[in-house]
Amino acid sequence: MQGLEKEIQFIKGVGPNRSALLQKLGISTLEDLITYYPREYEDRSKPKAIAELVDGQENLIEAVVVSKMSEQRIRKNMAIYKLIVRDETGTCLLIWFNQSYLKNKFMIGQKYKFYGKVSIKSGKIEMNSPVYDEQEKTRNTGKIIPIYPATFGLAQTTIRQVMENAIQIINSEKDLLEETLPDYIKTEYKLEDIKTAINQIHFPADFNEFENARKRLVFEELLSMQLGLITLKNKYTKQEKGIAFDKRVIISDVINELPFKLTKAQLKVLEEIYNDMEKDKPMNRLLQGDVGSGKTVVSIISAYKAVKCGYQVAIMAPTAILASQHLESFENILNNFGIKCGLLIGSITKKKKEELLEKLRNGDIDILIGTHALLEENVTFKNLGLVVTDEQHRFGVRQRSIINKKGKNPDVLVMTATPIPRTLALILYGDLDISIIDELPPNRKKIDTFAVDKNMEDRVNSFIKKQIKEGRQIYVVCPLVEETEEINAKAVLELYEKYKNEIFSEYKVEYLHGKMRPKEKDFIMQEFKNGNIDILISTTVIEVGVNVPNASIMVVENAERFGLAQLHQLRGRVGRGEYQSYCILKYNSNSEVVKERMKIMQQTNDGFIIAQKDLELRGSGEFFGTKQHGIPEFKIANLFEDMPVLKTVQNLVIQIEEQDPKLELEKNKPLKNLIDKKFTDRIEI
Repeated sequence: MQGLEKEIQFIKGVGPNRSALLQKLGISTLEDLITYYPREYEDRSKPKAIAELVDGQENLIEAVVVSKMSEQRIRKNMAIYKLIVRDETGTCLLIWFNQSYLKNKFMIGQKYKFYGKVSIKSGKIEMNSPVYDEQEKTRNTGKIIPIYPATFGLAQTTIRQVMENAIQIINSEKDLLEETLPDYIKTEYKLEDIKTAINQIHFPADFNEFENARKRLVFEELLSMQLGLITLKNKYTKQEKGIAFDKRVIISDVINELPFKLTKAQLKVLEEIYNDMEKDKPMNRLLQGDVGSGKTVVSIISAYKAVKCGYQVAIMAPTAILASQHLESFENILNNFGIKCGLLIGSITKKKKEELLEKLRNGDIDILIGTHALLEENVTFKNLGLVVTDEQHRFGVRQRSIINKKGKNPDVLVMTATPIPRTLALILYGDLDISIIDELPPNRKKIDTFAVDKNMEDRVNSFIKKQIKEGRQIYVVCPLVEETEEINAKAVLELYEKYKNEIFSEYKVEYLHGKMRPKEKDFIMQEFKNGNIDILISTTVIEVGVNVPNASIMVVENAERFGLAQLHQLRGRVGRGEYQSYCILKYNSNSEVVKERMKIMQQTNDGFIIAQKDLELRGSGEFFGTKQHGIPEFKIANLFEDMPVLKTVQNLVIQIEEQDPKLELEKNKPLKNLIDKKFTDRIEI
């Protein structure tokens, strides 16, 4: 397979400069290139008569040049070039900007093909910046053209040319591209072979070819993902004996001491968890629950059972402030039962850390709560029995397996506040069983949500001042404008200056952004939590679980730049206390999709409905925001559009599981190779 690992810069038409640009798109090898799929296609194969052209559409025409190219200089570095062409039905004016090389390209009386965007002004037909071909050529026209996700400095024509060269390599070397699906699967599901599919996904002769190629590639991607995750799950459950926790330790002791009543959904989930804990297979369970549904208390009760059975518990949180918050929650409930909790975060002193680790080794700490610091080699448990990771998508699969090794196959509970439709959860967390808390505690007040444009600015600011006067606190969130932290930090600082010096000068305004050191972030967050800051401006670093009961307004700047699921997460930061809370979404866009998103946010507080809508509006790629560390991401499948294929694949996986769980049969050899290749460098399977 060395051929597919060929470095991109040695492919004809690339070289070192283009190689650097392609690497920005995640393309380093020949294999990366041929699996960099088009995001859409333009049908430049069917010409239209000039008289039939429609304003605003992109069309192909075949027309004769009837004028010389005229050049008009507007200013120093701006020139407009115009050319008149005609067919049997009418004339069209072609316009290009700053493309002086076109001056002598066209001959009067000669026929050419032009493809571009049409605009019709007072009956005059124009086409702006069209691409063209001579009559007999098909470089830019006369066929279906793939359009790729691009980066600055790389033109579509360049990506297409490089892709054609790559496909030529694949076609000329017979065994370079190995088949990844067994014959029986291709026959039964009527799927193309891999080489045909790769050729036709990039350069389809018609849309039927494209459909067939896409069907094959989506099928393979979903199948390999499902099989890989199932293999992981089997590794956990079939080979290894876990801990069977003592059935005599009952959790009603701790439930009866709680200062509130658990919901039916919480009780149902607890039953699923302790049934798992009492079996001798390791538990691997995903606990999904909307923002504020009471997942933490479920983890506290589960930890109580583990400790009372003689085991230790590790609780992992993505940030130090969340870890400290968990410590507070755990101690409030478990101190009465003589259970000792410890906190391990990056900021504790060396001496304190050594004392803590000593106690952990001796079994004097029952529950250790911490951040990634828990993964360090010197963190040794005496008898680890349960691991709880919070906010799964901030922790990769790999980190999860490191912490599992710190005990003898401890039970694992993964908690996430990202509501994911169940069919999708099966794909993303195919290696986990799923529990869902689908109701909120009765005392949670509905958060009133308003979507506003620039005209409402003054009213919003007055409302914020009124809330601060009543003693409340405010979050303001800026979108991540660019990939670079520097630019995002600048956006936060500009808004901070404006708020601090102009609009809210009489109040205490602070800011948070990704460039700050963790200690600084934690200090600011703690100050906000303690009520010493009125308005906190930040990027999305506050997205995850921090509890500030006194914060009653969440203002989201440029809300059109966020997906629905993310807006819902942000909204969940308020409404955690007794006060009525509000979410104000400021948006600056006329797009129908944006308006639809804003409407959904105002209509519902249900995370599962929002997640489903988000998928419909955005597709699955962006939906998860952060890629699952350790799990290959989808290159072509869209989990919303491809739901029927996903269901077919899930049924096939069940059959393969029954007949050949370890993929040892000769006929499944290609599948075994595919899974090993896709997953092994990421997770030990």
